[in-house]
Amino acid sequence: MRKNASITLLSVGHACVDVYQGATAALIPYFVAERGYGYAAASGVVLAASLLSSVAQPLFGALTDRRAVPWLLPVSTLLAGLGTALCGLGGGYGLTLLCVAVTGLGVAAYHPESARVARLASGGTHRGMGWFSLGGNLGFALAPLLVAAVVGTGGLRRTPLLALPALAGTALCLAALRTAGRRPEARTAAAATQTRGDDTASFVRLSLAVVCRSIVFIGLSSFLSLYAEQRLGGGAGAGTTALFVLYAGGAVGSVLGAALADRWDRVTVCRWSYLVSVVAVAGVVWVPGPALYPCAALASAGLYVPFSLQVTLGQDYLPSRVGTAGGITLGLAVSVGGLASPLIGRLADATSLRTALAPLVLMPVLSWLLLRTLPEPAAPLRRTGEDAPLAPVTSGHQLDERVVRFAPADRD
Repeated sequence: MRKNASITLLSVGHACVDVYQGATAALIPYFVAERGYGYAAASGVVLAASLLSSVAQPLFGALTDRRAVPWLLPVSTLLAGLGTALCGLGGGYGLTLLCVAVTGLGVAAYHPESARVARLASGGTHRGMGWFSLGGNLGFALAPLLVAAVVGTGGLRRTPLLALPALAGTALCLAALRTAGRRPEARTAAAATQTRGDDTASFVRLSLAVVCRSIVFIGLSSFLSLYAEQRLGGGAGAGTTALFVLYAGGAVGSVLGAALADRWDRVTVCRWSYLVSVVAVAGVVWVPGPALYPCAALASAGLYVPFSLQVTLGQDYLPSRVGTAGGITLGLAVSVGGLASPLIGRLADATSLRTALAPLVLMPVLSWLLLRTLPEPAAPLRRTGEDAPLAPVTSGHQLDERVVRFAPADRD
C-alpha cells in the first residue's frame, strides 16, 4: 500500500510539473494572436524554456548523485508555476523570455531528483516508472485544455491562474516524500544495480537517440496547433484539439511501453516504436484532412512508448550515477528538442510550415539507427539468503519481494 501511495503521489505531482512544459507550447498561439509574434519569435519562447533547462538539467543530476536533495521537488514545482503565471503579464518580449526561462529552470531542477525518488519508491520496476512517466504525460495532455480554459476565455492577463497546479503539486510532493524511500525493497533495488559497472558508451548512444526523439516531439508540440489551424480551418479549437490528441497519445504510449517491456526487452520495444513513429510523423505532415488527428495520436504514442524505458535503461547503463542518468533521459529528453525550434520557425517563415515540419520525419529514423545494436543491460541482482551471493533477477528486471532477503543493516 505504501509503495502504491508513493508512486501515485509522485505521478500526480509529476503531472502538475509537466503541465508547465505543455503550457509553454499551448501558449504559443495566444502570443501570436495577442502580440503578433512570427514563427521565429514564437519558437524563441520555446527556446528560452528549453535552453536553460537543457543546460541546468545535467548539473542538477550531478548534484543528486552526490547527495539526496528531496526539498528540490516542492521548490522546483513552485518555480515552474511562477514562471508560467507571470509570462502573460509583461508585454515585452524579453520579459516573456525571462519568465518562461524561470519555468524551464524549475522543470530542470525537478526531474533528476524526482527520477531518483521514483526509482526508490517503485523498487526499480518498469511498471512503477511507467506510471511515474504517465503522470508527466497526463500533465502535458491537460496543458492545452487548461490554457484554453484560462487564457482562451480571458486573454494572457489571466496567466496567474495557471499557478494553481503548482500549488497542488507542491502539496503532493511533500506528501510523497513522507513515504517514498522508506521501503527496504527500494534500498535493495538501488544497492543491487550498483554492483554493475557503468556502460558509458551505451549511455551516450541512448542519449543521442533521446535527443532525436526530443527534437521531433518538441517540434510537433510547438507548431502542431498552428499547423492544424491552417490545414483544417477550425481556428483555435482545431489547434487545441490537435495538441490535446498529441499529448493524450503520449500518455497511452507510456503505459503501453511498460507493458510491452514485460514481454520483450526494452531495447527491442524502443526500436519498433521508433519505426512506427516514422510512418505516423509522415502522416501528420502529408496526410490531408482530419486524418491529422489519428496520425498525431499514433506519432505521440510511438514516441512515448520508449519514454519510461529509456529512463530505466539510462539508469541501468549508469548505475553509479542514476541522478545524472535520470536528468538526461527524463528531463533533458523533453527540453533539448526546444533548441531546434528556432530553426524550424525560421524555415517556416522562409517557406511554409509543412516544409519546416518535413525534416522531423528523419528524427525517429536516427533514433532507430542508434538503438539498432544497443545492448540490453544485464538484469539487476538480488540476494536469495543472508550470506548468499547475488543472483540475477530474470523477470522484467523487477525485484521479487517474496524472495528478497535483507542484510541486518538494511532492516528497519
